[in-house]
Amino acid sequence: MPQGLKDVPKAVWLLAAGVFVNALVSFSFVFVFVYLTGPRGLGTAEAGLITGLGGIGLVAGNFTGGWFGDRFGHRRVLLAASAAGGAVLCCLPLAPTALLYAVLPAAQYASGVIRAANSALVAVTVPEGSRRQAFAVIRCVSNGGFTLGPPAGALIATTLSYGWIFVLDGLGTLFFALWTARVVPARGAAEAAAAPDGGRGGGLLRDLRARPALLVLLGAIVVTDVVYRQQYYTLPAFLADHGIGIQAFGLVIALNGGVILLLELPAAVALRHRPALQVVGTGLLLVGAGYAALLLGAGIAATALMMVLLSLGEILYKTTATAYVADESPEHAIGRFQSLYAGVSVIGVVIGPPLGGALYATAPALLWPLCAGLGLAAGCAVLYAGRRVRRRGARPAHETGSPAAAVAG
Repeated sequence: MPQGLKDVPKAVWLLAAGVFVNALVSFSFVFVFVYLTGPRGLGTAEAGLITGLGGIGLVAGNFTGGWFGDRFGHRRVLLAASAAGGAVLCCLPLAPTALLYAVLPAAQYASGVIRAANSALVAVTVPEGSRRQAFAVIRCVSNGGFTLGPPAGALIATTLSYGWIFVLDGLGTLFFALWTARVVPARGAAEAAAAPDGGRGGGLLRDLRARPALLVLLGAIVVTDVVYRQQYYTLPAFLADHGIGIQAFGLVIALNGGVILLLELPAAVALRHRPALQVVGTGLLLVGAGYAALLLGAGIAATALMMVLLSLGEILYKTTATAYVADESPEHAIGRFQSLYAGVSVIGVVIGPPLGGALYATAPALLWPLCAGLGLAAGCAVLYAGRRVRRRGARPAHETGSPAAAVAG
């Protein structure tokens, strides 16, 4: 095992095993729209509305999960959200159509809370200096599960029924709750104490203003996520308009998963001592460069180049940014800082489709130049913020509020 990965605590590896199993059966989100318009018999407008409400629930869960963790403990919140979300998913196929307007957003909200709580749990479990590798491990196994899961979900839907997709997803989430309860210690570093302000966040704005580079990073991530998610929304429409079918699009998306699985862990280990904002800024530049590649044309070669650049950018910025936010967090607000990052990192799920779709419908020739320009601008902003931080000199670890906690067992 590479030296950098030896620094990842045993509890994180055990948690990663549960994440992999949960991700492997977390395929329901891929088939929600097909399920609603197929077996449920809903029109596309109503299915789109329910799916959109689910996206809002996902973002809301990401924004609030860490706040609950700071108040009640990240492990407790992860267990509660996993148990509740799993139960809701198991019951979703039995819910009448009218209840889907509440059930699907509730399931997605629980999923968002799980994501934020899981990040916060890793942040308080792993000492500063090893967090990039730890988050890379979690992301790698999660991507592995998501890569293998959808084909299995399609097989289950065609051989059994779409209802079983949600039941198995729910059972996987319940398993994750039981697994986490067993492998993550209930006390010590892995169970955060309640925040001094009772989790109300009274000092959050003050903490953020004291970290201007972090504010720049969060703003850049909002912009980048809207751009990044166009690969799922407007890119397939663009390819179809140029005679490239859905099968080719599926292969391009699979290329993204393959590059990440192959390179994310080695990159995290190799770059773990590089300044975080430098790595993140470079990653955002690569995202912009990926969309610029589409200016070469609508062929398979340009699209594959776009996806490789986008994947390399994702490898650099996502893991490093998550760890940077953890390192910059005051000890009493680790969960809230992780929730802020988790929320802005999925904001494109809600605002990406309408913005991208509207621009593609009215001025399609502007979409990819604008995506490229926004990605490049976000990267430059983060690089500039990082340069200013280095000019002022790095702050000692105790001034960042980062706990140098070790894991029991």
